[in-house]
Amino acid sequence: MKIAGFEAKNGVRLGMVEGDNVIDVQAVDASAPSDLGEFLRRGNGDLKPLVDLAKKAPASARIPLAGLKYAFPVARPGKIICLGLNYLDHVKEGPQRDNIPKFISIFFRVMTSMVPHLAPIIRPRASIQLDYEAEMVAIVGKRAKHLTMENAIDCIAGYSCGNEGSVREFQRHTTQWGMGKNFDRTGGFGPWMVSADELPAGGKGLKIESRLNGKTMQSDNTANLMFPLAETLVYVTKGMTLEPGDVIFTGTPSGVGHARKPDPVWMKPGDVCEIEVEGVGQLRNPIEDEKA
Repeated sequence: MKIAGFEAKNGVRLGMVEGDNVIDVQAVDASAPSDLGEFLRRGNGDLKPLVDLAKKAPASARIPLAGLKYAFPVARPGKIICLGLNYLDHVKEGPQRDNIPKFISIFFRVMTSMVPHLAPIIRPRASIQLDYEAEMVAIVGKRAKHLTMENAIDCIAGYSCGNEGSVREFQRHTTQWGMGKNFDRTGGFGPWMVSADELPAGGKGLKIESRLNGKTMQSDNTANLMFPLAETLVYVTKGMTLEPGDVIFTGTPSGVGHARKPDPVWMKPGDVCEIEVEGVGQLRNPIEDEKA
C-alpha cells in the first residue's frame, strides 16, 4: 500500500493512495492520527487499522492526486538518520577515495532542511554548490534496540524516496558534515511510503536514479549498498533506540554533481530534479533561489 501525507484547508492529513486518488483517513475517523509515526506507534507497526479505515471511506473522502499539495510521508519523524559513503563508486569519486570506510558513516538531518514532493528545493544565497543525491529511504515502524541480522528489517514499515541535497562548499568546511547537509529546504522526501510487504526484504535489488531536467545523472541498484539496511539497523541500534516514524536515508550512488567532469553540475533555479526508486515512486522537486 501507499501512504501519503497531504495538506488540506484544515491542516495536514494522512491518506492511503488508491489509483489516482488518496483516501483521507481523517474524513473517515476524525480521531485518527494525521502523522504516520503516531499511527505506527499506536499499532506497534501494524498498518491494518489504516487499511480498515480506508475500506470504510465514503466517496467524499477520495481526493484526486492531481493538484494535491503533498506533505511529508511522516509528518513529525523523531530522527532523520543519514548514511554517507554507502556505495563504493560514490566513495571513489569523492575526497575519501583512498579511505574506503570500514564502518557506517552516520549523520543527521533536521526537518527544516527537507521539503515534500513537488515543493521547491531552495538554493541558498550563501553558495551555488547545491548538489543532488538520490537515496532510498526506510521508515521505522516499531520501537527497536539491539537488533540482530535475523530480525532487523522486521522493524521497517516501508520505503520512500529521498533527495539528500548537499551544499558542498559548507560540507567541506570541516570534517563534520552537519552544516552542509542542513541548509533550509535543500533536500526532498516523498512522495509517499510504500509498505514493506510490497518490496524485496530490506529494499534490496531496486533500481535507483536521479534525473536533472530529464537527464539521468545517477543510476545504480540498492543491491550495491556497502552496508545493507539490515546491517545498518544492527549497527545503529547498538546505541540508539529507533522509534516508529524515524526515517533512515540509506546513502547515494555515484554520479553526484560535484564529481562531474570537466565541470561540476549544481542544481540551479529553473531546474527540476527527480529521484526514482523502483517499486516506490518518483520524488520531483523544482529548484528555486532563496528569496532576499
